[in-house]
Amino acid sequence: MALCAKKRPPEEERRARANDREYNEKFQYASNCIKTSKYNILTFLPVNLFEQFQEVANTYFLFLLILQLIPQISSLSWFTTIVPLVLVLTITAVKDATDDYFRHKSDNQVNNRQSQVLINGILQQEQWMNVRVGDIIKLENNQFVAADLLLLSSSEPHGLCYIETAELDGETNMKVRQAIPVTSELGDISKLAKFDGEVICEPPNNKLDKFSGTLYWKENKFPLSNQNMLLRGCVLRNTEWCFGLVIFAGPDTKLMQNSGRTKFKRTSIDRLMNTLVLWIFGFLVCMGVILAIGNAIWEHEVGTRFQVYLPWDEAVDSAFFSGFLSFWSYIIILNTVVPISLYVSVEVIRLGHSYFINWDKKMFCMKKRTPAEARTTTLNEELGQVEYIFSDKTGTLTQNIMVFNKCSIHGHSYGDVFDVLGHKAELGERPEPVDFSFNPLADKKFLFWDPSLLEAVKMGDPHTHEFFRLLSLCHTVMSEEKNEGELRHWLASAVGLCSTLLLDRGFPGELYYKAQSPDEGALVTAARNFGFVFRSRTPKTITVHEMGVAITYQLLAILDFNNIRKRMSVIVRNPAGKIRLYCKGADTILLDRLHQSTQELLSTTADHLNEYAGEGLRTLVLAYRDLDEEYYEEWAGRRLQASLAQDSREDRLASVYEEVESDMMEALWYFQLLGATAIEDKLQQGVPETIALLTLANIKIWVLTGDKQETAVNIGYSCKMLTDDMAEVFIVTGHTVLEVREELRKAREKMLDTSRTAGNGFSYQEKLPSSKLTSVLEAVAGEYALVINGHSLAHALEADMELEFLETACACKAVICCRVTPLQKAQVVELVKKYKKAVTLAIGDGANDVSMIKTAHIGVGISGQEGIQAVLASDYSFSQFKFLQRLLLVHGRWSYLRMCKFLCYFFYKNFAFTMVHFWFGFFCGFSAQTVYDQYFITLYNIVYTSLPVLAMGVFDQDVPEQRSMEYPKLYEPGQLNLLFNKREFFICIAQGIYTSVLMFFIPYGVFAEATRDDGTQLADYQSFAVTVATSLVIVVSVQIGLDTGYWTAINHFFIWGSLAVYFAILFAMHSNGLFDMFPNQFRFVGNAQNTLAQPTVWLTIVLTTVVCIMPVVAFRFLRLNLKPDLSDTVRYTQLVRKKQKSQHRCMRRVGRTGSRRSGYAFSHQEGFGELIMSGKNMRLSSLALSSFTTRSSSSWIESLRRKKSDSASSPSGGAEKPLKG
Repeated sequence: MALCAKKRPPEEERRARANDREYNEKFQYASNCIKTSKYNILTFLPVNLFEQFQEVANTYFLFLLILQLIPQISSLSWFTTIVPLVLVLTITAVKDATDDYFRHKSDNQVNNRQSQVLINGILQQEQWMNVRVGDIIKLENNQFVAADLLLLSSSEPHGLCYIETAELDGETNMKVRQAIPVTSELGDISKLAKFDGEVICEPPNNKLDKFSGTLYWKENKFPLSNQNMLLRGCVLRNTEWCFGLVIFAGPDTKLMQNSGRTKFKRTSIDRLMNTLVLWIFGFLVCMGVILAIGNAIWEHEVGTRFQVYLPWDEAVDSAFFSGFLSFWSYIIILNTVVPISLYVSVEVIRLGHSYFINWDKKMFCMKKRTPAEARTTTLNEELGQVEYIFSDKTGTLTQNIMVFNKCSIHGHSYGDVFDVLGHKAELGERPEPVDFSFNPLADKKFLFWDPSLLEAVKMGDPHTHEFFRLLSLCHTVMSEEKNEGELRHWLASAVGLCSTLLLDRGFPGELYYKAQSPDEGALVTAARNFGFVFRSRTPKTITVHEMGVAITYQLLAILDFNNIRKRMSVIVRNPAGKIRLYCKGADTILLDRLHQSTQELLSTTADHLNEYAGEGLRTLVLAYRDLDEEYYEEWAGRRLQASLAQDSREDRLASVYEEVESDMMEALWYFQLLGATAIEDKLQQGVPETIALLTLANIKIWVLTGDKQETAVNIGYSCKMLTDDMAEVFIVTGHTVLEVREELRKAREKMLDTSRTAGNGFSYQEKLPSSKLTSVLEAVAGEYALVINGHSLAHALEADMELEFLETACACKAVICCRVTPLQKAQVVELVKKYKKAVTLAIGDGANDVSMIKTAHIGVGISGQEGIQAVLASDYSFSQFKFLQRLLLVHGRWSYLRMCKFLCYFFYKNFAFTMVHFWFGFFCGFSAQTVYDQYFITLYNIVYTSLPVLAMGVFDQDVPEQRSMEYPKLYEPGQLNLLFNKREFFICIAQGIYTSVLMFFIPYGVFAEATRDDGTQLADYQSFAVTVATSLVIVVSVQIGLDTGYWTAINHFFIWGSLAVYFAILFAMHSNGLFDMFPNQFRFVGNAQNTLAQPTVWLTIVLTTVVCIMPVVAFRFLRLNLKPDLSDTVRYTQLVRKKQKSQHRCMRRVGRTGSRRSGYAFSHQEGFGELIMSGKNMRLSSLALSSFTTRSSSSWIESLRRKKSDSASSPSGGAEKPLKG
């Protein structure tokens, strides 16, 4: 394994010579051994402990343990700290060891795979880990590619081979790769053994889709590209064998280069806890200083008089030094204000919440057999605080299953069906679909509703035939044919591969297409059904069955698609010898290239395109041009020269492609417009309802898509992001900085003008500070939306304009960014994160969404049609967008609620426990004597009070899941961080201090004068300790009973069981049995039994409990009646419903169904239910519940939101609207 971790100098270029290990070893390249594990048997303990003590909390507790080992300052036994510390370290170490064991197991499994390596002219079996750069490897069908290889030759003609890249990019579709011609004939072992070519290429990098290099062999240079490479992680498919030269091995492969760690994400509660722990530590130091000063004064004034009876330790020579030692002693005693069990409990609760998400059957997709998955356990509570959602469109809001819906051919639109009155027929009113029975090769699943298109095909309309001929030719395809159990492979061109389509003919008349691009699959299927059936391809030919007649075209060139060109072309020669270029691409690209003589057709087609885009359809324009033989020969020569260029090869090829696709030739050869296609990408089920619900929860949704503006806007209306009720939809399309700034300024002025008209009292000032402007904009009347194009967004994201864009966008209810790149998606998310104090969530399904998923606070991946890269980069994953509402409104809200209640209670119970020592210090000469028995101190947080608070943190809920979905406004406290913040923290601390005061002084006052039943003095140290400890355990148990909102059998068992365990351990520690075994440790035999047998003690415990708990009960009662939360109101409505139902059942039981009272009760229940279940039940939620709550239940949230916005020094806050009341 040493080779795996060997450090190497950085590379500027990679040199690899075939069959020459001695030469290649000079460069110290990495071997093919991979190592993802972190430890081995020798390094595990030191390295793991070092990593764990990187945590400040663990280091803090280790420091306390060291202090406890110093006899002069330790008043507690060392085991009170070491037991919980060792427990925490052990649990974490076991978890880390288990994870690393599986990593070791995986590494060994991969490293020990067998591969055939050509060594000394002989193929030998070698383990993957022993493969080196420069080795020649033989791969066989269905084998994994061992390293990044240069494909040399294969069993297929022209050096072709087929691979599946699922492990690399998540795509299960086969792709084609091709060896360069000069090596494609090296299929013989003897020839390969003599091959001594040298490859000089780029250094290792993580770019999966790019490779640049040159092969030097026989004094010639041959350019290499990504199409010649087989990357590690791919699987060889449908190819008997192939040979490859190892270029990158092990950690240098692109697969391993892409396996870097994801940025660690922390929740806002984690960040707040870090701050609070520092404050608590400061408070702890202050208490230590106060008690240390008290000790110094007491020793100086009082202690010196008792030196005979209470002498100082030998090391103590002054009252000041005694106070110094007392300081450290109290630091040890009072450290339980932040117990180590807090961090363990938080992780356990988060783990439980993650399992609830994984086990949720309502988020399980039956169709795909895909459950929801929490891929991290650290962000669950943040799901309850989301304010901004950034969503992809295709495959996220839509299904990414494309259907050929409409088309425009030579100015005629097809796809709509009209009734007898000439009106468009709706889907449910349409007649039977078109009958394709004339075509034995038609896909039976394909549906089309307009019979006139098929009639045009059958009538032999030349434009229609040319339209579908283009669709059947203009694509890149690989195919296979199954016949009698043997596979024969039709050859596919690898030149300029832009999409992959698999054709499989099981028997005559049955075809199966598998397309990497759903759009292309839909287009080829449409051509197939209308009589233009793609059948096979070789590198030089394409065979199409046109209306039953097999025609073979000579394939001269493929001009591949990319995001810059936004089009694809093929050049073919038909059987008559005519050369024609077919092109399909984006309307913004192709329409500008058409000759002016086609202006009328262009205008009609543009109208059709706008109509299709308005319906949310994805459009492509189709065109062709004829080429002169002489011109083509010249152009083919320039293309060959560009492909052989060593520098800027891609740019030179793009220039050559641009030349032949531009209108630079005689009018005779100009581009002729054929028409346009319109493909429907249907919305996923439940998307409009989900967006409506999330909007009511005050979550703002931004759609970031690469689609054109018209399509994106229409989808926005379809999924209810945009509505007709909106005051205005602002569209920003400026091409310059000044134009974009002006459009954004006009949008802001429009919103402010509308607010003034509405009487809101806003007065717009040109020089209003940005923070004030943001708060004013976010409070404007009316609902607005913003739509911005990618080229405009590029200007809007510049440093001097990003704030203006953010102010305008955050004032809108919905934002749609179209034609955006993956980088721009991440930039938009980062912009909101940078300036808004809000939690962001990004959701997508494709590789182009990975950047924004990693950038957002929370990343959600949808396992859709575009592979699993988004899922692999995400924090949570599921299969449908509609599950997002349940993830946030149920699991997220509950996780936030539970974590906040857990933290509030935890700090309360520990301050109540610890502060008793502080008060006792004033009565024990500040001697650092503890009130409790040291075993009670050890067990308090890990036995007596741990399980009840864990049960509350895991299982508690304020309202059932159905009510969480019905009342989205319940989500707002999390967005405003109301349930756990600095104010709530200080309230918990104050309650804990109040409890500790009563816990100490009530028993102290009672014991001062109390006597036992036999008349002897009750007051002694051990009896006092038992009384205070028992009071504490009972009080905190009653308190958690009050805090628990949802009781389960587990809660009951843990709370009452913990009390029972406390008394069992208490009596055991004061029993004769333990004294006989450990006389030095358990000296006070029978103390607990004697103390708890006294009625006075129980009266003291009861009095302490009542005085501690009654103010809490009274406060909550008054708040519930005077200022209830929305959750209180919802719970009350539940009780009313249950009461009405039970009354209704009773009335039916006694036969009084005709009484006025039962009729009123029934109508009252039904009316209330209709209100809740109506579509606007939460838009005016406070009005809907006005019978049970005052307007203050919403106004306090509203005022807090305004305060949050106004106090921001820069654009911050959630851009929320006030609750509508």
